[in-house]
Formats: sequence, C-alpha cells, structure tokens
Amino acid sequence: MIPQRTSSLATYVEELASSGRTCFTREDAVEALGVSHGALLDAAARLKKRGHIFAPRRGFYVITPTRYLKWGAPPPTWYIDAMMKDAGRPYYVALLKAAELHGASHQAVMEFQVVTDRQWKPIRAGRSKLAFYFRKDIERVGQGVKQRKTDTGSMRVSSPALTALDLIRYPHASGGVDHAASVLNELAVHIDPIEFDVLAPSFERSVVQRLGYILEHLGHNEVASGLERHIRNGNLPWVELDPGEASPVTSYDERGRNARWHIIVRRPIEVDEQ
Repeated sequence: MIPQRTSSLATYVEELASSGRTCFTREDAVEALGVSHGALLDAAARLKKRGHIFAPRRGFYVITPTRYLKWGAPPPTWYIDAMMKDAGRPYYVALLKAAELHGASHQAVMEFQVVTDRQWKPIRAGRSKLAFYFRKDIERVGQGVKQRKTDTGSMRVSSPALTALDLIRYPHASGGVDHAASVLNELAVHIDPIEFDVLAPSFERSVVQRLGYILEHLGHNEVASGLERHIRNGNLPWVELDPGEASPVTSYDERGRNARWHIIVRRPIEVDEQ
C-alpha cells in the first residue's frame, strides 16, 4: 500500500509540534502535502486567522502553541535563529535585549532587538516587536557573538562587551545617554575588558570615547581602561557625550570638557538607581 501524504496543513502543523518543531517554510509544507503554492497559501491563511500559525516573514511560518494563543505568537527566542538562517542573513540579538539576557534588566525591554547586515523593517509578532539594526560589516564583530541556549535550541547573542559598545553606537535603540548609562551600570560587572582589544577597533572612535567616559563616570575604572589604549594614537577630536546635543562650536562651560576621553559634557548623566 502506498503511504498517504499528510492530509491537511492543520494536521501537518500538529505533527510538527508534537515532534518538537516550532517553525516550517512554505517549501517544506508544499513538499510534505503535495499541494500547489496557491493551495498552501489558502490553508495557511485559515490557520493564521485562527492564530495557530503566523508568518514573521514571507514563506516562513511559526507554530503558536496553545499556551501562547492569547499572546498571538511564542517569544522570538523560539524562532529568531531559524528565521535568520532561512533568510540567509548573519545576525545577533543585541542592545537592550542582550543586556537583559546578561542580567542588566534595568527596565522591561519592549523590543526584541537584533543586529543584521540588511535593512529590515520591524516585525510585529503577537505581543512582541522585533526591531532590526543595521551593520554592514557584521562579520568584524563576530568574536563578540556567542551562542546561547533557548527553549527550542539556541540563538546568537552579543557578549557584554559588544552589547556595551552597541548601546552607544545605536543611541536611539538604547533610549538615549541616560538610559544607556543606567543599563551599563548593571552590565559593567559582566564585561571582560580584554574583549575590547578585539572589538573596539571595529567601532567609531567617538563610540569608544563616549563609552569610556560613561564607564569611568559610573566608577567602573578597570573596565574603562580597556578602552583607553584604542584612542591614544593620532588626533582625538572633541565629541559630544550626547550626539543629540548642540554642536561643539557653540558655547559650553569649559568645565564640561573631559580631557582623558575628549568628551564635551553639557549636563550631568542621570542614572536611575534600582
């Protein structure tokens, strides 16, 4: 007797879930069911309407277990690695989300933040929002990316040192200087300063200057010292602590200059204490 193909997409999804699979591609399902792409899209639309699956990107589906139906999707940690592999894009979980994973959960993180080498629009996945930040030369910081176990496998996460540098490089993503400093105050104890020898040369000098100043200001002098040697050579320009502040050519109090890091400080950093 010839074995029967799986009879429906709903049954196929149930079989995947029972075997521990959390996602599948359009091509996977078409091959398993022996149906056309159009028929699959119709069946997928019905399951999406019932909340049993969702598609964070075209042709890639995530199964929503019963316990997450009210959320509209499982957490991104369940599928981010599979989704980015399917897209063929390097990535790492970064910024405030990475800081939270390292124990620097200053406040509830509202976005699941990811760095990749393409411009991607944000993805709304149930209660979660995936936000993507661009770095063309992402391979240059590869030594600062670590594998981290998840409930369904693993994902790539920035180390504490890479997280710290990114928090300064992407100020809008980190919530500005004050919020970044509050997170860094908790993250600093997890940073290995030796990592800066590998990572700092891949960042703008202004990022290194700002991060070094903030860490020193917060009292994490040993960690800050790991950055100083990367700004010693050549002319070091004066940069604003807050990139959103006025231009350095406008007036400011001379006492607001930090000679070690060549930082212009127009106001004190406000750190939230927990």
